[in-house]
Amino acid sequence: MSAAYSEVVETARQYYNSKDADNFYFHVWGGEDIHIGLYEDDEEPIADASARTVRHMAESVSHLNTGSQVLDLGAGYGGSARHLARVYSCHVTALNLSETENKRNRVMNAEQGFSETIKVADGSFEDIPAEDQSFDLAWSQDAILHSGHRKRVMDEVDRILKPGGEFIFTDPMQADDCPAGVLKPVLDRIHLDSLGSFAFYRAQAQRLGWQEIGVADLTHQLVKHYTRVRQELTKRREGLVGIVSDEYMARMIQGLGHWIDAGDNGYLAWGVLHFRKPE
Repeated sequence: MSAAYSEVVETARQYYNSKDADNFYFHVWGGEDIHIGLYEDDEEPIADASARTVRHMAESVSHLNTGSQVLDLGAGYGGSARHLARVYSCHVTALNLSETENKRNRVMNAEQGFSETIKVADGSFEDIPAEDQSFDLAWSQDAILHSGHRKRVMDEVDRILKPGGEFIFTDPMQADDCPAGVLKPVLDRIHLDSLGSFAFYRAQAQRLGWQEIGVADLTHQLVKHYTRVRQELTKRREGLVGIVSDEYMARMIQGLGHWIDAGDNGYLAWGVLHFRKPE
């Protein structure tokens, strides 16, 4: 295990660096955007819904322009960073722990002309490699769950944000009233012992003195997304032979079912959380 990473983060790093995971997320789970989408119908392509999440979040943020410095925490393949650089001409640091994903990110940045405006950094959001008060916006999509020290992540975000800077993020969470023990199948699959919650993140924001700009509960989209991913994987399973191992696909189909069941039972939560650091 790398000395720089906690055990939980290192587990996530090894997972996302694996050939199976890399090919699954790139070919099935949306391609450039590997996070939960905002669906307008139950048959919509995953990539279209995922891109809509990025647009929705970006349109919620104040004053993005050519001078803005943005940090994307857990940037994956960098789709969000490229959208922000393309539409708002801002500079983005795409921080991500998977060197495999980062390699794809750098290639796509070069192909699309963003090598100068997007910096891809290997690292963990539990120890952000950046100076204090150096970013106008912190951004994250469905990544903070992989930390075993989410309070520390929030502290790090507070440290790197400029006064008046904003933090907008999504995260798969447990419901505020989730009964104990019911998420074990979900947590075991992703090697975690807990998830965040709306109440947890709101409490952390209050502790740090952040202003709540908006918290939108969009949990129904989590169930739609995992359902669509499972449908797509099942449909394309035969064609993915030789790209993703059958053992991995079988485990993923089962694991996605756990997320869908937990969501249908009201045990999970998901949405967009948006806060501002005081001036």
